[in-house]
Amino acid sequence: MRGPAFFETARRVARGLWLAVLLLAAPPALAQSEPAAAPAPVAPACHAHSADDVPLAAMLAPGRVWDCNGGGWNDSAPVSWLYFDAASWGSSAPQVFFTRISRFARIDIATVESDGTVRSATHDEQAARPIAAGPVFVLPLPAITEATTAVVVRIAGPHSSTMITEARLTTDPHNTDWGMEEILLLAIIAGMLVTPLIFDLHFYAILRDRFVLLHAAMVVAMISYVLLAGGLAPLLFDISLVTMAIGAPLAWTTGVAAAAFFLVAFLEQDALSPLFRGAMQAMGWWSLFGLSFFALQFRSTQSFDNLAYFLGFVPVILVYLACLVQAVLRGSRSGQFLAIAWIPIIAASTERLLRGIGVYAGPSTLDELVYLALALEVVIVALGVADRFVAIRRERDRAVAAALLLSDLSERDPLTGLMNRRAIDLRFGELRGGGYEALAVFDLDHFKAVNDRHGHDVGDRVLVTVAQVLRSDPDAFAVRIGGEEFVLMLRGDDIETRVERLRQMIPVKVAREIEVLDTMVTASVGLVSAQHGSVQDMTFILLYRRADELLYEAKAKGRNMLCSDTIDGASQSNRAMQRFEPMKIVGGTS
Repeated sequence: MRGPAFFETARRVARGLWLAVLLLAAPPALAQSEPAAAPAPVAPACHAHSADDVPLAAMLAPGRVWDCNGGGWNDSAPVSWLYFDAASWGSSAPQVFFTRISRFARIDIATVESDGTVRSATHDEQAARPIAAGPVFVLPLPAITEATTAVVVRIAGPHSSTMITEARLTTDPHNTDWGMEEILLLAIIAGMLVTPLIFDLHFYAILRDRFVLLHAAMVVAMISYVLLAGGLAPLLFDISLVTMAIGAPLAWTTGVAAAAFFLVAFLEQDALSPLFRGAMQAMGWWSLFGLSFFALQFRSTQSFDNLAYFLGFVPVILVYLACLVQAVLRGSRSGQFLAIAWIPIIAASTERLLRGIGVYAGPSTLDELVYLALALEVVIVALGVADRFVAIRRERDRAVAAALLLSDLSERDPLTGLMNRRAIDLRFGELRGGGYEALAVFDLDHFKAVNDRHGHDVGDRVLVTVAQVLRSDPDAFAVRIGGEEFVLMLRGDDIETRVERLRQMIPVKVAREIEVLDTMVTASVGLVSAQHGSVQDMTFILLYRRADELLYEAKAKGRNMLCSDTIDGASQSNRAMQRFEPMKIVGGTS
């Protein structure tokens, strides 16, 4: 039974897409003509369900009702029966039974001869052998002879409708619904999924953002799902049916949970309302714990876990769609990427859900739609993550620039553009380590008279001009302490000569720039200089205090002069003032 014509058409389209990609991506040898096709796997002619105590003889007795119309699939019954008519396989007798990987309690396979003879074999989960020919396992059939009229399969405790609907007989264990092109493309998809994982690790090294790790968790879950649900794992590992049967749905629920948390962290802050964010997070926890519980397929939950597992995704799908729609309507750029990437997965998952609960029967190759959607998701979400990465970097760069600007503004005098007292407090250690071993305090003489006679506008112009003079020395760090007082941190040679030159430039520069002044604006300076390394243990307060005392010495001597001291470094007294040489006076009175 291949299902309605629609699904057979979808199957052929999916195969065509796989083959087209393969021909473009694979080496030329893979594009050569295939050998003659083996006989197609044989589908059951009829199926039935019963209690656990119904024997084979009762099922074969006249009057027993079998469903031969392709409906009535039920994985909650204790036992499911499949009837394969010998007329359906012709001259090529099948050798093995195969079906989708899922948990079960026991499978009995019987061949019925025309004379009523029955040969049977019993298999448990440990006897089932997963093969790399799709998400299937195989079991050998009892001997089939020319007199065999039917093969009857009894599945006790099936946990999945697809285990019943996709069961087949075949002549070759590797001749399942999956061809070599599907297996190769599935391997390519698994390889493609590694690329965004590498990107995530690089992105996280640069941008320590939570959504990058959540996307990496998504990718790991997707890789695990493709390997387990796609049947690639037996190529790489010696793996049991139970591990694959439980691992595949667990990988899917974990990936869905990671995707929910990823969506919340990835979208812009205003892309979702608080209600939708909370609903999405709730769906993440539901997937991680509720749906994962049903994925474990315990014996005690056999009658309902498959239905609960698939129906449990209904609210998840609805919330995903609602959040994507809201994000897109709110103009979220990240939401647009996710909508394009996830809607195909949601559509393919919905189709898988309907087959999973037995609404209709379809070939396992319809799962290719899910893998194609995952391949599309890999490309689009990787682009979305890169786009979001760039956007966040841009936002953070702007924030850092704004913070630096605010910090600069908080450390800079708005009138003169020089650094302020806060700046020198913060940077004194750095300046001292950079060789700035001298400190000079400049104070304008009789500056109050300038403000009183000409107004504060002219006084401000004087301060700006003085600042221009002080910053003209490339090896000086100029600071406006407040009012008409300035501080210079200096390094290099001939410091005293350079400071005196700046002091003498002030009245010349001010007179040239501000013509309304009728008196000279002079400055008094106190300078503390030091031998190399002798100022390493000094604090700004100690140096400033000594320079300020020297400034007052200059004021007391008549102003318009420089007073300086030199630290000899020979003494490490507790009183810093004992470390200075006798005062030197340069200049004259005004």
